[in-house]
Amino acid sequence: MANAWKRDKNQKLLTPKTLISLLVLSIIFLSSLFFFSFSSLQNSNPSLSINTQFPIPPFDCFKCPQSKPIIANVVENLKYPFVYSLADLGNLPEKPHKNIVRLLKGKPFRKPDISATIQEVLETMRANGKDGFVVDVGANVGMASFAASAMGFKVLAFEPVFENLQRICDGIWFNRVASLVTVFEAAASDRNGDITFHKLVGRLDNSAVSEVGARLAFKSNKEIAVQVKTIPLDELIPPSQPVLLIKIDVQGWEYHVLKGAKKLLSRKPAEAPYLIYEEDERLLKASNSSSKEIRDFLKSVGYSKCSQHGTDAHCTKD
Repeated sequence: MANAWKRDKNQKLLTPKTLISLLVLSIIFLSSLFFFSFSSLQNSNPSLSINTQFPIPPFDCFKCPQSKPIIANVVENLKYPFVYSLADLGNLPEKPHKNIVRLLKGKPFRKPDISATIQEVLETMRANGKDGFVVDVGANVGMASFAASAMGFKVLAFEPVFENLQRICDGIWFNRVASLVTVFEAAASDRNGDITFHKLVGRLDNSAVSEVGARLAFKSNKEIAVQVKTIPLDELIPPSQPVLLIKIDVQGWEYHVLKGAKKLLSRKPAEAPYLIYEEDERLLKASNSSSKEIRDFLKSVGYSKCSQHGTDAHCTKD
């Protein structure tokens, strides 16, 4: 899901001099916009309107050091659009990130496929009169979280990589969704505690609990081991809390996340969440699990209907 972007065809880059000039102006403009937004939000009540006492404190974006630079834009072709900030600028000025080129041409950013998928699923649920939380496990920079919060849904987002948390905080400020998105600096798992997490230098995606899983896609990037908190979803989400959808993208750690949500997933069909999780056999194997193990577990809690969408599995109860 992290790399599910469409490719631009026949791109014509601007000259390096023009590109740098326009980029500097864009950074100045967007930085000004950011500080204005941040100042306005600080003067308002930043408390979350979620009536739940969490066993671990949410990540505090208002105390988070600001990420730099801040270059943001709206995504294209979504019914409920949102803004996000770039983490990867590419190699300036010769080979900028494709979204930098789009911004300088006056075009919106490309949308990730997961954003459109989330909105399609949630719109169907809303049409059927359903409401509740969206749980985003492995939130990365917030593409699923902001897709849901742009529709007015409350989101619980789990992300252990600090640089990704900074980008999520950018998005919370830009999209005015502090009352909707609660972020946890933690990895969802099947037990409480700490775990060694492997993140790749120069990449905000593809970090993983498994060292092998982290390096599968980007073998040339340096890998750093860090300690992160883990918590089962069952200990964070009370039985009385309605959950509409769970999206899990954790580079092979999916089975452990699902085991830690057994009570949540065991709810009766009318209350059980729609489940979207990444099912990449290479990544699962690196974390000593398999797609069969996951499917068997899901059947044991009543999820008998699963369909494949690329590397994602969509599962529901009848």
